[in-house]
Amino acid sequence: MTDRCVVVARPERPTELVLLFHGVGASAQNLVPLAQFIADAFPDAMVVSVDAPHPSGLGAGREWFSVLGVTEADRPARVAQAMPMFLDAVARWQHEAGLAADRTTLVGFSQGAIMSLESTQVDAGSPAARVVSLAGRLAAAARRAPAATRFHFIHGSQDGVIPLALGAQAARSLEQLGAHVTLDTVAGLGHQIDGQAARLVVQRLREPS
Repeated sequence: MTDRCVVVARPERPTELVLLFHGVGASAQNLVPLAQFIADAFPDAMVVSVDAPHPSGLGAGREWFSVLGVTEADRPARVAQAMPMFLDAVARWQHEAGLAADRTTLVGFSQGAIMSLESTQVDAGSPAARVVSLAGRLAAAARRAPAATRFHFIHGSQDGVIPLALGAQAARSLEQLGAHVTLDTVAGLGHQIDGQAARLVVQRLREPS
C-alpha cells in the first residue's frame, strides 16, 4: 500500500469509516471530491480515499490488478491475487479508526468497485456493512450473500466500459442469494461519477445499515 492515500476527514471519535477505492489508471486524488461530499454529509465519519498499490499498466495512475489482456475467464484469478492486499488495506484503516466491519462502508468506482464487491465473497467473511458500487461489477457470479452487508449499485445507463447490464447482473446474482440490494440507474451517464451519482451515494448511505 502506498502512502498516497488521502484522509479527507478524521473526527476525534469517528462513528463510521468510509473508504473509497478508485478505478484503474486513476489515483486516490481522483475520488477526493466525492470523499469530501460524503464527509460533509456525515461529519462523524472518518473518510479516506485509498490509493491502489501498483502502477497502472495503462501508463498512468494506479491499479489493484492489471487489465491488459484481461478476459472474463481470467479476471477472477487476477482479483483473487490482489484481494489479500485489498483486505489488508481495509483492515489498516479500520485499525486507524478503531472501528470494525459493522461500522465500515466501501465505496468503489470501476475497478475499485470490483474489488469492494469481491471482498464480500471471500471465505473470511465480508469486511464491511455496506458496499457502494459505482460503475462496477462482480468478477464472477455471486457465491454468497453476507447477511450483515447491504449492497448499493449506482450505474450510468450509457457506460461503455462496464455496461449497465453487468452491474445489474451482479445485483441480481446477490439478490437471488438473499442479499439486500439496491440498483440506481443514472440516465445518460457514461463511465464516470456526476452530481446525481454522488447524491445517490449519500442517499443510500443515509439508509439504516
